[in-house]
Amino acid sequence: MKLANFTSPKHGSVIHITKAEAERLERYWREQPHAAQPVRTHSLQDNLILRTRDSLFFKTDEARRIGDQLLLFQRVTGGWPKNINMVKPLTDEEVEVVQASKLRQDDSTIDNHATIMQMAFLARLFQQTRDERYKVAFCQAVEYLLSGQYDNGGWPQFWPQNKGYQVHITYNDNAMMNVMKLLRDVRQQASPYDATLVDEPLRQRCEQAFSKGIECILRTQIVVDGEPTVWCQQHDHETLQPAKARAYELPSFVSHESATIVSFLMQLSYSDERIVRAVNGAMKWFAAHRLKADHPLWARFYDLQEGLPLFCDRDGQPRRSLQEISYERRNGYDWYSNSPAALFEQYEKWKARSRR
Repeated sequence: MKLANFTSPKHGSVIHITKAEAERLERYWREQPHAAQPVRTHSLQDNLILRTRDSLFFKTDEARRIGDQLLLFQRVTGGWPKNINMVKPLTDEEVEVVQASKLRQDDSTIDNHATIMQMAFLARLFQQTRDERYKVAFCQAVEYLLSGQYDNGGWPQFWPQNKGYQVHITYNDNAMMNVMKLLRDVRQQASPYDATLVDEPLRQRCEQAFSKGIECILRTQIVVDGEPTVWCQQHDHETLQPAKARAYELPSFVSHESATIVSFLMQLSYSDERIVRAVNGAMKWFAAHRLKADHPLWARFYDLQEGLPLFCDRDGQPRRSLQEISYERRNGYDWYSNSPAALFEQYEKWKARSRR
C-alpha cells in the first residue's frame, strides 16, 4: 500500500495515510474550502465524557464508538481542533465533512483542553481494550505535542500553522500547563500512560520536553526589582516578555493561570533553588494582591506598571473598574478568580516538606 507523508513545515511532525485517500481528501477540501464543522460548540459540557476516568465505561461499546469518532476527528498533524462536539453521533454528511478536514494544518490546538482530553480518553480506552488503533493515535498525538515545543521550552496555542497571538507561549486557560501535566504523567508512567502505551524512547523524549518546559516556566516568570512574581497569560515566543493576545487581554500579571503554575511547581517531586524561589515569590505576590485581606478573591489581571486590577473592553483600552467596560465584556469573561486561595494550605505543606 502506497503511503503519503504529511510533514509540518515548521515542526516536522509526520503522519502517514494512503496517497489515494490523501488526494481524495485534498480534492474535497479544495472544492469546499469553507465547509463548516458540523458540530461546533463552545461548551466543554458537550465533551465532558472525554474526561471521565470510569474504567467500567471504557469497556462499553459506547466508549469504543466515541474513540472511533476521535480517530476520525484527529488531524494528520496528530492534534485535534477545539470547540467541536466529538461525542455526538455523526450523520453520513458530517462524516464526509470531518474526513475532508483531516489535512488541515491550521486548527490543531491545545486551547480549551483540545488534544489533551482526546489523548487521555484514548489512553484509557487502550488500557481497557488493547486496540492498537487507539495506541497509534495517542502516540501520534504525543509526536504532535513534541513537534510544537519551542527551543525555549514553551508551546504556542496553535501549530503547525498559526497567526497573530496564536504564536505566543500560551498559559491562558492553562493550555501549556495541560501539556506539562500530561508529559509529567507520561514520564512517570502514571496510569493510564504506562509502558504498554508509550515505549521507552518516546518516554525519554517526553522527559526531555518536560525539563525544557520547566525551564521555560522559570524564565517567563515576571521579575520586578529582582523579585519573581507571577506570569502573564501569554509570553512572546522569542523575548519571553509578557505579550498581548485578544484586544481585552493585555500584557499583565495574571492570577488565575499563575495559580495553576504555582500549584504544579509545588507538586514536583523535586525542588531546586530556582523552583523554591519561584514559588516563594509567587506566593508573596498572591498574598499582597488579594482584593481584600479577609476575602479570598483576586482580579484576573493586574497592570504591569502599578500592580493594580486591570479591566479591558474590545477597544483594547485599559480601565480600572468592571463598570467601565461594556455589558457584553462584563458578562462574557471571567474577570475575577479565587484560584489562588487554595494555594496557601498547599504552600504550608510544601514548605514543611521541602524545609523552605
